[in-house]
Amino acid sequence: MPEKQWHPIRVGLLGIGTVGSGVFNVLRRNQEEIKRRAGRGIEIAMVADLDTVRAQAIVGPDVQVVADARQVIASPDIDIVIELIGGYGIAKQLALEAIAAGKHLVTANKALLAVHGTEIFEAAQHKGVIVAFEAAVAGGIPIIKALREGLTANRIEWVAGIINGTTNFILSEMRDQGLDFGAALKDAQRLGYAEADPTFDIEGIDAAHKVTLMSAIAFGIPVQFDKAYIEGITKLAAADIRYAEQLGYRIKLLGITRRREGQGVELRVHPTLIPARRLIANVEGAMNAVVVNGDAVGTTLYYGKGAGSEPTASAVIADLVDVARLAASAPQCRVPHLAFQPGALYNVGVLPIEEIVTGYYLRLRVADQTGVLARVATTLAEADISIDALLQREADEVDGADAEQGGQSRVPQTDLIILTHDAREGDMNRALAQLQTLPGVLAPIVRIRKEDLA
Repeated sequence: MPEKQWHPIRVGLLGIGTVGSGVFNVLRRNQEEIKRRAGRGIEIAMVADLDTVRAQAIVGPDVQVVADARQVIASPDIDIVIELIGGYGIAKQLALEAIAAGKHLVTANKALLAVHGTEIFEAAQHKGVIVAFEAAVAGGIPIIKALREGLTANRIEWVAGIINGTTNFILSEMRDQGLDFGAALKDAQRLGYAEADPTFDIEGIDAAHKVTLMSAIAFGIPVQFDKAYIEGITKLAAADIRYAEQLGYRIKLLGITRRREGQGVELRVHPTLIPARRLIANVEGAMNAVVVNGDAVGTTLYYGKGAGSEPTASAVIADLVDVARLAASAPQCRVPHLAFQPGALYNVGVLPIEEIVTGYYLRLRVADQTGVLARVATTLAEADISIDALLQREADEVDGADAEQGGQSRVPQTDLIILTHDAREGDMNRALAQLQTLPGVLAPIVRIRKEDLA
């Protein structure tokens, strides 16, 4: 029998900036290869962008360009809408309007899905359309497909990832060049790795959007971005990166989500010490990597470019191919948006940060006096926190007031570095409050969480 001929899938593109132009160019360049995989052609038929002149110059005369995104959504000829506008505002309205119009939706908008994903996925289920979002997490790394399909036989135990290239570049520069945070950030901005306003990156918000989505898929729970614990890298000091290195660790900004049986799910983003022997600890520059632990497969690592025009376009087009393959199938036969059937999602809560259990790195600036170390060790022991390793630097001297003589004396001080075994965060908080009041503890204590990721 002759092979059935399907008409090409017609795509409407909302926004043709860095990623949108990458999607257009890769789709045009590899159209024959993509058609062989999808079983039918995929073509961008309409583009909406406020700068219509620039957009028309990118796509050429054969593609219709409009300024109003709703014209794309309303067109009966469009099968799939790609949303690449970003943000929470108009992007949400357009996404829901596209779904209401019966269009399948492909998006790279992690912020939109992390905050409003529950509403969007429910609307898509009601209309029987697909929402595909591989490009929303880790750029060109197919981590969504791995979690949702490749590891479907597994009970996922935890996921941890370097999922923001800007912060990873900054931390790599701080380690390699010995720079402080401010200087490394300026380098990242000069080289185009950081935006003029890098707040979402350096404060951990971008990574939190992404780990929220991975958590929902890994454990079959609703998206719960508002419950994530988020801590960025702005307070990291070059000294801590150097001390971590001396102890055999690297500091990375990680997004971590972990199943805690009978208690809930951990969902957190923060700087983390990782043993230098772990592969993920050696991911440098603007690269991304995600480690997933499943009960059957063990620990697996996914590595690649987490951003950029064509790496992200690779993920967008992979979603287009999936939609092209699945659009004609019954909705109940498709891979669910969050990996688990909608009626089988568990409404498991996110644990407050005080309930997480992890190891810790502590840096205390202390007077180099007899008894200080003993008092620190006793305080930790009383909080049921045990010391794993300790590093004490040679004493230096700083000017200090001599209260008795009204002059200046030289006060010997040193950095005391402590690694602890696993402890509950709430217990550590109380211990730090006690440590801070001890005689001889001279500055605010630095605390960084530590994970083995074995």
